Amino acid sequence: MKILRAYKTKLVTNNKEDGYFLACAGFSRFVYNWGLAEWKAEYEAGGKPSAYSLKKRFNATKDAEFPWVREYPYVIEESAFDNVGLAFQNFFRRVKAGDAKAGYPKFKSRHKTTPAFTLRDNITVEKYRIKLPRIGWVRLAESGYLPTKNAKILSANISRRGGDWYISLQVEQEIPEPESATGEPIGVDMGVKSLAVISDGTVFDNPGTLRQYERKMARLQREHSRRQKGSKNRAKTTVKIARLHKKIADTRSHTLHNISRHVTAKTKPSAVVVEDLHVKGMVKNHKLAKAVSDASMGELRRQIEYKAAWNGVEVVVADRWYPSSKTCSGCGNVKDLTLADRVYTCPVCGLVMDRDLNAAVNLSRLAA
Repeated sequence: MKILRAYKTKLVTNNKEDGYFLACAGFSRFVYNWGLAEWKAEYEAGGKPSAYSLKKRFNATKDAEFPWVREYPYVIEESAFDNVGLAFQNFFRRVKAGDAKAGYPKFKSRHKTTPAFTLRDNITVEKYRIKLPRIGWVRLAESGYLPTKNAKILSANISRRGGDWYISLQVEQEIPEPESATGEPIGVDMGVKSLAVISDGTVFDNPGTLRQYERKMARLQREHSRRQKGSKNRAKTTVKIARLHKKIADTRSHTLHNISRHVTAKTKPSAVVVEDLHVKGMVKNHKLAKAVSDASMGELRRQIEYKAAWNGVEVVVADRWYPSSKTCSGCGNVKDLTLADRVYTCPVCGLVMDRDLNAAVNLSRLAA
């Protein structure tokens, strides 16, 4: 079967490549802002703009007005206009749905926007390097990670994080149809204290990456605010903050991938039962909002779902109101609990079990 898969890895760049990548990102930002301004002007004049019409108009005048754009790959220009069209498409969709915060597309700032650009076509991957249109060969930090055979590269997004350049490939791959897994069904109870408790007894603690580096982040942000705007020291602090954000995100991502791999590819259960958590509602509680956001439970569910499809594992989503924590996994008795109750003690059958493990066992039985 054919699947779409994303691969992201770090690039090893020299000063010349680094400078050219920054220029390509600047070109992409310039085209996007030009397209946004033209779209807005045409719409206010009563016209019906589109990404195609803007692209056609830009191509007709760019040699006279912006001859320097010939220094950069044309596909960057195409992708930038496509992004303008997509931004307005999403905006109109949210307006039609009655979203009070539809979010009109904004101009990209040189200082606040992550440097990034997109390439398509004529991309060749080898074990240690990747060839990009008009750019040439660029070294890869990871050897053999990107697919070199039986894969069609649809696009490549290059972005800068914490002073380093990363490439993300969207690839269409042909993989064998997975056989249905035959292991015992498992339940996954997600939470803030323990990020995931599995019905087989495995516990994945919440690394609390945001809380762990919160003080350091606050100190760096105070340092940044003291620096003079436009100074080199302010730029250095900006890089420090970006690197810390990257470290937090990478630590969180690593934990989530470990959990999703364990409950799908490693244990190979016939089914995985997850909760239908209302994360948006949970973050409205100001006492839990930061911890819930840091846990990324929605992202964990997303990873479990696509990895389960790759490994022939069925995903069962429990009803949002199913009382998995309040129900005794021994006799089925239901009792009220508070957030402070971390151990489930059943007054009927005498079962004493960790609250989260009890919930995970109850969830696993929904697969039957």
